[in-house]
Amino acid sequence: MLTASKLRENVYGILDQVLETGAPVEVMRKGKVLKIVPETPAPKLAHLKRRKAFKGDADQILRVDWLKEWTELK
Repeated sequence: MLTASKLRENVYGILDQVLETGAPVEVMRKGKVLKIVPETPAPKLAHLKRRKAFKGDADQILRVDWLKEWTELK
């Protein structure tokens, strides 16, 4: 949450961030919370974290030794 003073310091950068990410920014002013949100929300998939994925030939996955990848639950 930002104060109005912090918003004033970098208003254009914060507005660009809201447009790029679609994530709202909260601003505290006189004890009240205001939100800056884009008119159209960002797609839900835009908020997903990037994960490591298998890169390579899909046929290679059939020959992977999965015993090295699995562990027993305790």
